[in-house]
Amino acid sequence: MSLHSTATQLVTLAAEGEHSGNHQSLNPYFVGGMAFFALMLLLWITTRFNRDR
Repeated sequence: MSLHSTATQLVTLAAEGEHSGNHQSLNPYFVGGMAFFALMLLLWITTRFNRDR
């Protein structure tokens, strides 16, 4: 395989990656909301175990 054909394949691969974009099923608001919910749940659990008796 020559250097020219390898470079051509790499450029083609990089160009395809630019146009793919984000996956359509990943809604950033949903992902952010679920991450926030998980962090709040962990915070609540931590505060329940950290009570002074």
